Amino acid sequence: MNYKLATMDSLFTYFVYLPQNSVLMKIHHLKYLGLLPALVSCGQGGGKATHPQSLNLPKLPDAGKPRNVVFILSDDHRYDFMGFTGRVPFLETPNMDRLAREGAYLRNAFVTTSLSSPSRASILTGMFSHQHTVVDNSAPVPEGLTFFPQYLQKAGYQTAFFGKWHMGHDTDEPRPGFNHWESFRGQGVYYNPTLNINGEQVAYKDSTYITDLLTEHAIDWMKQQKDGQPFFVYLSHKAVHDDFSPAKRHAGCYANETVPLPESFHTPHYGIKGLPTIDPKTGKAASGADYYGDGMRPDWVKAQRESWHGVDYAYHGREPWESNVIRYCETLRGLDESIGAVLEYLEEAGLAESTLVIYMGDNGFAWGEHGLIDKRQFYEESVRVPMLARCPELCTGGTVIEQMVQNIDIAPTIFEMAGLQKPEHMSGASFIPLMEGKQTPWRNRIFYEYYWEYDFPQTPTMHGVRTDQYKLIRYHGIWDTNEFFDLKNDPYENNNLIAVPEHQETIRQLTAELYDWLETTEGMSIPLKRTVRTHGDHRNQGKY
Repeated sequence: MNYKLATMDSLFTYFVYLPQNSVLMKIHHLKYLGLLPALVSCGQGGGKATHPQSLNLPKLPDAGKPRNVVFILSDDHRYDFMGFTGRVPFLETPNMDRLAREGAYLRNAFVTTSLSSPSRASILTGMFSHQHTVVDNSAPVPEGLTFFPQYLQKAGYQTAFFGKWHMGHDTDEPRPGFNHWESFRGQGVYYNPTLNINGEQVAYKDSTYITDLLTEHAIDWMKQQKDGQPFFVYLSHKAVHDDFSPAKRHAGCYANETVPLPESFHTPHYGIKGLPTIDPKTGKAASGADYYGDGMRPDWVKAQRESWHGVDYAYHGREPWESNVIRYCETLRGLDESIGAVLEYLEEAGLAESTLVIYMGDNGFAWGEHGLIDKRQFYEESVRVPMLARCPELCTGGTVIEQMVQNIDIAPTIFEMAGLQKPEHMSGASFIPLMEGKQTPWRNRIFYEYYWEYDFPQTPTMHGVRTDQYKLIRYHGIWDTNEFFDLKNDPYENNNLIAVPEHQETIRQLTAELYDWLETTEGMSIPLKRTVRTHGDHRNQGKY
């Protein structure tokens, strides 16, 4: 069960990705671990949010002509809700299918925190949540935090942002790094939005659909760009965030379909042990499986089934959870058409062969797994995201990438397309070599963090580590069981092996690696915030 120790080559690669100021700390940890188990993570280093002294990045030694890049981001789109995966038999996504067919499908793509604002900040900075400090949807963006488009601007790119920002605060004001800006306040609306276009408020009526509007504006902007100057487009959709509202042309298209239940829908199904549990014969209270049940499932998961984020009380009983899934799928249709419109424009403009197009979701989404809906947890449906990339000059169509890629890799990947070296403080790495089919050192595990939110107290703070086979989840601040899964033999995470004797050494190793990651990236502080309003959860609604 033990992992093989890292080779010297892999350890060298480990250091290559580290900022200089963290190497000594890493050497210290390697010393007391005795050759740290293979922790090639394409950048575990870096401290808190840094203030770069210069936006001028060195060029890569073999840098060619800077490429145009279109980055398309969706909201709450889970990794397997695409037509070609077959997960939902009735779902049609011909343009996502096309991207996978003509480019690369990054099958194991993850976020470092499964929540909108932290994930978006990680995309824009290449840093973990505890480094950039945007740890939840209300955390402020620290002064001086640098977003990767600022480097692109300095390198001569024209840059544009269209859509949902949702990071730091709810205003729609222009942010650094973009020559052209179009956004809306907070979550925005699906119909008749008001956009802040370069500082001017523009209201749209006549049932204007936000997905279509943003797509049209992004394409119009690309049409205005001059030959010879590279551009970067960040098209950030509201879809498919709740309240799910499809375009009128798609409304009701799946009304008669049946939502398939996930394998873990009844794992667990309530079952919190009643108190007291003391056995009058032995005088001992229940523990282990006697307390948690045969599946050793945490009590917080059992309780969340009846909550805003549970199938039995989804959105406080607004409607059956299955109805939400149907409208979610209908809303995806418009998002898919947006991708198609961008691809068609690039073809017509003669830019398709050389332009890198990346599509991904900002986080995953559970639809019934373990009785839950929404994200935040470290279960597969929450942490995995769809990721597709196409650049015909670089990548053979139909490429499937199995390595674990993360949202912190987006900025370094785009920098490579610009011919720029990534800044030292970024923790991610470019996945272009993977698209090209090259043998390249890559991470063999990922780390995860989520911090408790006042508005959604049913989900605890958690940290975790995942390899190709195992996943460890540690919960903080609650009296509950941690979780350990063998993903190869239990892909649906039905059997918690945290107490199984034969796995204890692996659990010990992964626990040590998890805390090594947190310590060496300055992640050992739990964020605490003021209480500024009453609770919104149904148990404590209206109370402080």
